[in-house]
Amino acid sequence: MRGKRRAPRPPIPWRSPWTPVVCLAGMVALGALVSVSFLVKEVVVIVDGRPSQVRAFAGTVRDVLDEAGVSVGYGDLVRPAVQEDVTDGSTIEVRHARPILLTLDGHTSRHLVTATNVGDALAELDLTPAAGKFSAPPDDAVPLSGMELTVYTRRKVYVVAGTSRITSRTTARTVREVLRKKGIPLRRGYVVTPPLGSFPEDGTVITVAPPRTVPIRSDVLRLNWQALAVCEAQGDPVAYNPDGPYYGMYQFSLPMWQAVGGMGIPSAWPAEEQTYRAQVLYQQVGNRWQSQWPNCADRLFDSPR
Repeated sequence: MRGKRRAPRPPIPWRSPWTPVVCLAGMVALGALVSVSFLVKEVVVIVDGRPSQVRAFAGTVRDVLDEAGVSVGYGDLVRPAVQEDVTDGSTIEVRHARPILLTLDGHTSRHLVTATNVGDALAELDLTPAAGKFSAPPDDAVPLSGMELTVYTRRKVYVVAGTSRITSRTTARTVREVLRKKGIPLRRGYVVTPPLGSFPEDGTVITVAPPRTVPIRSDVLRLNWQALAVCEAQGDPVAYNPDGPYYGMYQFSLPMWQAVGGMGIPSAWPAEEQTYRAQVLYQQVGNRWQSQWPNCADRLFDSPR
């Protein structure tokens, strides 16, 4: 009796003539994947303080930024430098430049900063918040479009008002503001030097003089007041003679000083104020001017040197 026929055996895959070809192709593909994985770099890119993860094939900082779509222009800060090589795990920082229109104590100039807030921008400009008064607080953002920044530094000025002598550390924009902050009243007709609207530079001496209601004639202005002052007191505005007592460069007595509208003590005022009061006195006494300065009055008619 005949036995049953066996079914044919299925072909064995690894005995196929294509098996070596498929295996080789798989190994090549796997090797390529491994190679690519070694070429891809994980990089952290921080743009204006905002970090992001970037996968890149690039070899340099510039290539990474190009792949990430980050533009770099004039004045921008890039760390490391754009020509540096990049390794896996690198960090790249980009800070874009921002224009600042700086007005410092009334003088305007243009600058580029890479700071994102006012405080850091001031540091780039070599200014500190303690240096004065600023138009924006330190934590304000500096936009990419830029901003205007006004700064008034802290300056030392001196105020001479009557017999008062005041030293002030101020950020005031004008002489008027200095006087207002110090509570110095400005009465009608008072003479203020420098002018009220001028900027008080460091070291400025501000004088507030009593009203000058008496006009000085031109012939009196032409007299040699400097020669008289030199003869009377060596031209010293703070001269003092206890015999009178007499004060200042024209040796006023207090009653005579008050008679010509002076306030306080003559020697407490600058030379300009003392000269004006001496000219008023000359006009008031008429032909008796020589009696006011018996030893030196003739010097008024000396030719100026």
